Amino acid sequence: MPRPIARRKTKKAVAKRFKITASGKILTSQSGRRHLASKKNRKRMRHLSKLKQVDKTDAYRITANLPFA
Repeated sequence: MPRPIARRKTKKAVAKRFKITASGKILTSQSGRRHLASKKNRKRMRHLSKLKQVDKTDAYRITANLPFA
């Protein structure tokens, strides 16, 4: 019986946290929105709700865990 080809699995925890755009940029949500929101003003919370680009030093580790993205 032939042996199956070894394939890398997608790390689902990484797939839930990061999004890769068509141009290859990696986006993620910003931290600081979960609790203690009453002391943060509306403008700050509105800006935290937007996605941000991941630093290029972390990009390699993320793409290594998302082989099919």
